[in-house]
Amino acid sequence: MARGERRRRGAPAEGARTAERAPRGGPARRDGRVGGARGAVGGAALAIVVLSVVLGLLGCWLLSWHRVRRAVTLHSAPPALPPDSSSPAVAPDLFWGTYRPHVYFGMKTRSSKPLLTGLMWAQQGTTPGTPKLRHTCEQGDGVGPYGWEFHDGLSFGRQHIQDGALRLTTEFVKRPGGQHGGDWSWRVTVEPQATGTSALPLVSLFFYVVTDGKEVLKPEVGAKGQLKFISGHTSELGDFRFTLLAPTSPGDTIPKYGSYNVFWSSNPGLPLLTEMVKSRLNSWFQHRPPGASPERYLGLPGSLKWEDRGPSGQGQGQGQFLIQQVTLKVPFSVDLVFESGSARAGGNQAVEQLAGSLLTQALESHAEAFTERFEKTFQLKERGLSPEEQALGQAALSGLLGGIGYFYGQGLVLPDVGAEGSDQKVDPALFPPVPLFTAVPSRSFFPRGFLWDEGFHQLVVQRWDPQLTREALGHWLGLLNADGWIGREQVLGDEARARVPPEFLVQRTAHANPPTLLLPVAHMLEGGDPADLAFLRRAFPRLYAWFSWLHQSQAGPVPLSYRWRGRDPALPTLLNPKTLPSGLDDYPRASHPSANERHLDLRCWVALGARVLMRLAEQLGETEAAAELGPLAASLEAEESLEELHWAPELGVFADFGNHTKAVQLKPRPPQGLVRVVGRPHPRLQYVDALGYVSLFPFLLRLLDPNSSHLGPLLDVLADSRQLWSPFGLRSLAASSPFYRQRNSEHDPPYWRGAVWFNVNYLALGALHHYGHLQGPHQARAAKLHRELRANLIGNVWRQYQATGFLWEQYSDQDGRGMGCRPFQGWTSLVLLAMAEDY
Repeated sequence: MARGERRRRGAPAEGARTAERAPRGGPARRDGRVGGARGAVGGAALAIVVLSVVLGLLGCWLLSWHRVRRAVTLHSAPPALPPDSSSPAVAPDLFWGTYRPHVYFGMKTRSSKPLLTGLMWAQQGTTPGTPKLRHTCEQGDGVGPYGWEFHDGLSFGRQHIQDGALRLTTEFVKRPGGQHGGDWSWRVTVEPQATGTSALPLVSLFFYVVTDGKEVLKPEVGAKGQLKFISGHTSELGDFRFTLLAPTSPGDTIPKYGSYNVFWSSNPGLPLLTEMVKSRLNSWFQHRPPGASPERYLGLPGSLKWEDRGPSGQGQGQGQFLIQQVTLKVPFSVDLVFESGSARAGGNQAVEQLAGSLLTQALESHAEAFTERFEKTFQLKERGLSPEEQALGQAALSGLLGGIGYFYGQGLVLPDVGAEGSDQKVDPALFPPVPLFTAVPSRSFFPRGFLWDEGFHQLVVQRWDPQLTREALGHWLGLLNADGWIGREQVLGDEARARVPPEFLVQRTAHANPPTLLLPVAHMLEGGDPADLAFLRRAFPRLYAWFSWLHQSQAGPVPLSYRWRGRDPALPTLLNPKTLPSGLDDYPRASHPSANERHLDLRCWVALGARVLMRLAEQLGETEAAAELGPLAASLEAEESLEELHWAPELGVFADFGNHTKAVQLKPRPPQGLVRVVGRPHPRLQYVDALGYVSLFPFLLRLLDPNSSHLGPLLDVLADSRQLWSPFGLRSLAASSPFYRQRNSEHDPPYWRGAVWFNVNYLALGALHHYGHLQGPHQARAAKLHRELRANLIGNVWRQYQATGFLWEQYSDQDGRGMGCRPFQGWTSLVLLAMAEDY
């Protein structure tokens, strides 16, 4: 970047020097000819100056254009996954799935033009006006707890949802066959939450199908608005049929009376489905079971008249939306069956429909198989964990697998075209259309891909199903641009975009994120699975390009130092400018951002990356890369270098370095509100006094020798209840810090300033386990701290799960209560690996 800056400035400077020399070139004669010559020379000089300026500006523009183009150009390395890896021909078992994590229940195909299905529901007559329509997972809609009891990530799942007085159970099972991903069936059961309820509520379920292009849907209507079936055809699925069977009592096969309504329209756009259905629930109908009193309910219009609700001419090619409403008294169950035409081709017409008792048997068989496989994989029962703790582990895994989504679209990218802090501006550009198969941190609050979260997610997934991890890593590496950059937050497709604040839509190509994808890569290396090694061989060029970009683009002010680009500016309303690219957001850094900063956690992440990729290069026989990575890894792991740049003797721990003062605080200043006030001592270049997670990174990533003189002091602060230790896990910032539990602004409460986060605590457990098994002066103490920290973490997560039914984003270091968003079955699902003592 700096070399490019000098190149841009070189041409005008040289031009200016030429212009200065030119008038001196002629002799000092004062006749008319001399004046004419001088005029000609002056004109030539002016032309040279103008030409130099034009060429300089053109050079700047060309360089900027080149950088913009590279920012939105996909990397040229061969893909890590086979061609058409998401297609039913290549991966039929993964083609259909619950890949819409932001809805309570829905399925879709892994396709750029998917066929989507989903469920909405409403309890009729409980409130005046339109009933509350449930569809997308929301933080504040009063639904919960909810989550997957079982989910194998592939072909089966069972989820429970509590909605006031109702308890819903949603189940699915897939059956392979044919060339298009096979068949699948749903069962939705609605029961009263409390037993012995006299006044049973009237509930409407809404089953819908959405197409996203020229696909064909042909509904066949029966009596009283009930669809007999929906037939259809797409290029990827061939012929298919949906059938919604008559409702029954739970566990029974005798049909129950239901009232039916149907609506068919053009696809209004996926983010608008809920509002469209709400707006259409405006007609009163009678529910009249035989021998019972009629009840009124709000229903859909009740016909299959085609309605193009978009502006004139927009209905063609935008897809279809077909929804069936069934209304009846609880308790009841309803089965929805999807049948693939190719599964019945070639003499297989007699394949029995996966419904009724056959579906019951399939669901029970899959539940038993899940339980057996779970114990075989994680051995929680064998380790002496209680049945309730085993159930927590199953829910942690299932919630993570049930939160895997498939996204497709174009992200917004802001290219890095000038030196940091320059006023050179460009507009955001569209990244090429890309797919992403990824787990998500939270179905209700973060239902999209986050780069540094995903590495932690895949540590859990990889133990359960290595194929899913290879798919996820391959898709993330497919997002690499020509420079080797991957955006830290992926907002792909209309549904994802509709849930993201505008300020977070644009990803900046100068900003990095912790390379946690290398954590599951390291586990693959240790395992030696031939399929994993074959994948890593294909993925190596992209992994190497990604690491090289990180190492070069985030280089710090002195050799072997690194600095996160993208800190917030020092605004008067911020106590400490945030560092979002680090993943630790408001964790205190140097009070006054500058190019002189050295970030300890980033250096440790780069050291980990160099070590993992060096080992991978050696195993793959990539001699040239290994020769380059070896010296870098050795230099970054050398404790002398780490001590020189980051050991703060006055603090007794490792630390960041930068332009810093502790004398900052927020004070009320009407009418602005809270404003940062800087006192004395004034900021100066020094180590940053912010004892917390960042201080532990050389220990967390196991970069220290077991005999290191620095290991003891880190264990001291880790185990000190006045610093990081709490009964509920390690707090993110020392209780003694002036930033502990402090707001960052009037509207920005503390985030990484004391709360217990499970992902970093998992790294701490792994490090304590590591040093507890290595000969050294701290072996016994590390082993003891591992046992105590593990018990604290598991015990608190289990208690909060028992009390609330949720895994949480973070936990209070004061009373252990869950905080932040929920459900957060992203990296908090690492509680399962803590239970299994698998690091």
